Amino acid sequence: MEGIVKFGDEKLKEAFESLKEADKDLYEQIDKATDEIRKDVFCGRNVKKKLIPRELINKYGIDNLWIYNLRNGWRLLYSVTSPDRIQILAIVLDWMDHKDYERLFKF
Repeated sequence: MEGIVKFGDEKLKEAFESLKEADKDLYEQIDKATDEIRKDVFCGRNVKKKLIPRELINKYGIDNLWIYNLRNGWRLLYSVTSPDRIQILAIVLDWMDHKDYERLFKF
């Protein structure tokens, strides 16, 4: 199911744009991931509601979480919403390496 991809906030979008210079490989991976998510908002792996970190619920007010695996153990976290019946939005919440991912999910 196609959708629109947006970033959770302007600071996150700026961090993504800064990757063009700082880490071109990661920038390209995230760019490719957002293209795939745009084509199919449900292409990631869905996290069970009871396992969604409270930190993300409090920060973004989400009730669903999806994980898209990037290369080298990196993860892209996003949530899917439909503000109206016409559009589906995938909101990029964060990306992190495996160590931070494990810390967030308390593995």
